Amino acid sequence: MSNRMVKLARRPTGMAKREDFKIEDGPVPEPGPGEFRVKVEYISLDPAMRGWMAEGKSYVPPIAIGELMRGYAAGTVDKSNNPGFKPGDAVQGLFGVQKYAISNGERVVKVDTSQAPLQRWIGGLGMPGWTAYFGLIEVGQPKAGESVVVSAASGAVGSVVGQIAKIKGCRAVGIAGGPEKCRHVTQELGFDACVDYKAGNLAGQLKEACPKGIDVYFENVGGEILDTVLLQMNLRGRIPVCGLISAYNATQLPPGPKNFRAVLTQRLKVQGLIVFDWADRVPEAIAQLGAWYKEGKLKIREDVREGGVDAFPEVLNLLYTGGNMGKLVLKV
Repeated sequence: MSNRMVKLARRPTGMAKREDFKIEDGPVPEPGPGEFRVKVEYISLDPAMRGWMAEGKSYVPPIAIGELMRGYAAGTVDKSNNPGFKPGDAVQGLFGVQKYAISNGERVVKVDTSQAPLQRWIGGLGMPGWTAYFGLIEVGQPKAGESVVVSAASGAVGSVVGQIAKIKGCRAVGIAGGPEKCRHVTQELGFDACVDYKAGNLAGQLKEACPKGIDVYFENVGGEILDTVLLQMNLRGRIPVCGLISAYNATQLPPGPKNFRAVLTQRLKVQGLIVFDWADRVPEAIAQLGAWYKEGKLKIREDVREGGVDAFPEVLNLLYTGGNMGKLVLKV
């Protein structure tokens, strides 16, 4: 047995390339006192990974050169010196991009694979679902009858945001790229409408989809889409900022929003969010999302890619080219 690992070899410029990573084998680690070993089965690929590779001030320190690539994953405990975790337990946590991980149990969540398959616990029932739940409920504060718009609506976070908006009695409108994704958002996920930003006339499509204006805009993309939405926000609208994926691979800083004046004139609340802000309330999110899922109110889709950890560099970039549908997961 060996531990296959992905480490950061250099800081990417633009889109990450295979040469930016070092993929190597090492010994399978042994758990120490109070620790356990996880055999990783699925790795979560998230847009934030690109930011973790860059130097600069952020909500977490950047990954150091030569360090294991940070990442959420799900797997099974195969050896344990921790009484809280026994062999056979299915778990998810920040295990990194590797085949075997050691943990002391901090921020590791046991998951119920009889309720949902393992990969779903790093998708809609895992960190992306928690982000959607707290971001919309706590920051967006949707009220029944309001219009909620979410960008990257077919993605891991956006797809859950729109469904929660429907559960809360709101009109849910997605923004996605291409007719196939828009059909998925409306027909599979139950959004009221979905705007195809690739089709042109985004402003006109949004006005048609949101004739009474926009009360909550859940931001995952930034750029021109944010500028367009700002001009259609209602008085005292809320904008939870979860991601700005359009700029993650930029080689120079993109221009700021041209229509930022709307924040003043419409008295908008714009607030960034990181799921760690609600770390002590994760069990609440797990319970509520799980209940909605069991009741059939929440539909979740994973885009599972084969190839193991060796495929990580190429599969990661699907996030930034729109090449995935639903939560992007790498099968180990």
